[in-house]
Amino acid sequence: MAKFTQVLEEKFMPIAGKIAGQKHLQALRDGIILTMPLIIIGSIFLIIGFLPFKGYPEFMAGIFGDAWLTKLLYPVTATFDIMALIAGFGIAYRLAEHYKVDALNAGAISVAAFVLATPYFTMFTPEGASEAVQVGGVLPIALLGSKGLFVAMILAMVSTEIYRFIIQKNIVIKMPDGVPPSVSKSFIALFPAFIVILVVWLIRLLIENTSFETLHNVVGQLLQEPLGALGGSLIGALIAVFFVQLLWSTGLHGASIVGGVMGPIWLAATDANRVALTAGNELPNVVTQQFFDIFIYMGGSGATFTFALMMMFMAKSQHSKTLGRLAIGPGIFNINEPITFGAPIVANPLLIVPFILAPLALTITTYIGMTTGFAPKTAGVAVPWTTPPIIGGYLATGGNFRGALMQLINLAVSFAIYYPFFRMWDKQNYKVEQGAEK
Repeated sequence: MAKFTQVLEEKFMPIAGKIAGQKHLQALRDGIILTMPLIIIGSIFLIIGFLPFKGYPEFMAGIFGDAWLTKLLYPVTATFDIMALIAGFGIAYRLAEHYKVDALNAGAISVAAFVLATPYFTMFTPEGASEAVQVGGVLPIALLGSKGLFVAMILAMVSTEIYRFIIQKNIVIKMPDGVPPSVSKSFIALFPAFIVILVVWLIRLLIENTSFETLHNVVGQLLQEPLGALGGSLIGALIAVFFVQLLWSTGLHGASIVGGVMGPIWLAATDANRVALTAGNELPNVVTQQFFDIFIYMGGSGATFTFALMMMFMAKSQHSKTLGRLAIGPGIFNINEPITFGAPIVANPLLIVPFILAPLALTITTYIGMTTGFAPKTAGVAVPWTTPPIIGGYLATGGNFRGALMQLINLAVSFAIYYPFFRMWDKQNYKVEQGAEK
């Protein structure tokens, strides 16, 4: 165990630290977070629209009319289906902040580049027709949401890199000193914006003459689909969870680092489930963002909620009891820094073992539960990660009590894994305290 800790500190931690400080990953993570308040608001309306109570649709139709669900889902469309637009703006904004150039202009240019790369038509099948017809002069709303997320991410970073390079090389139009700053900044962004638009326009023209036809198809087939297949599998989920826990074991925010890479995949999977739910189809994805936030990381990364309960009610040492009382409040809302750094778990060979094993075990149990139909899949509802256990499982599965039951089973599994290590750790603390008293 001592050798394992030494390897973590000397070999793994420096590499992980560099990854954590990588500006593009930070911008990706912080930019996507910009979408979360809107998605959570949309999720509230989604929950109301699909409460799984017998007779509920008929009850609502009797009060609000047959079109009640369509009208109730207006806010869902207005929040979920502009996900790519908002994320593209946010990523470009945060990346520009890292480079200390005008972030607002960078965000606006990124949105323009994304719209330019998106086809200006959609396919529509009229009622009674057997073939779809092309309708021009519109932006497909599906590509403005999760389906266009990867294109928005790529263009946000590429456009900002072009923008900051030209700005830092001072290849800009400068206005006289008497011109207001806002006007001057607009003219400074003029030439970089022109170059970005020109580059994206030429790329679009080039791709239109290939079998891919659009940049969205290129990114979808070459990047999004393979990554989605990996990130949506049990093996991919286990790998992601392992690295989250390993990074936390060295004191680094594993969820932020791994989430910066995998977050867009899981967010797209969440939205795909939302689309299937509203269409009345079977939910396609088991592994989503809520799969991890709600069913795996109960109490925080490491699934430490039961560990906090053990400290509070079963510990002999004063250190463990006091830490349990301090940790239980934040732990209810899935915040476990008091345990991670207070026990500590970081660089503690004894507690690192259950800290890694418990989330891996819960990933397996939850995946099996959802694939076999014992527990429902997450319904595309973006339940905040701070939602307490049991409540979170109920809401994330669209108001299904079996979601809460799955969380109870996971808590029992977590308890069984942590308990023997807790007893050894608490016994060590107790001996230290008894020795200090003597």
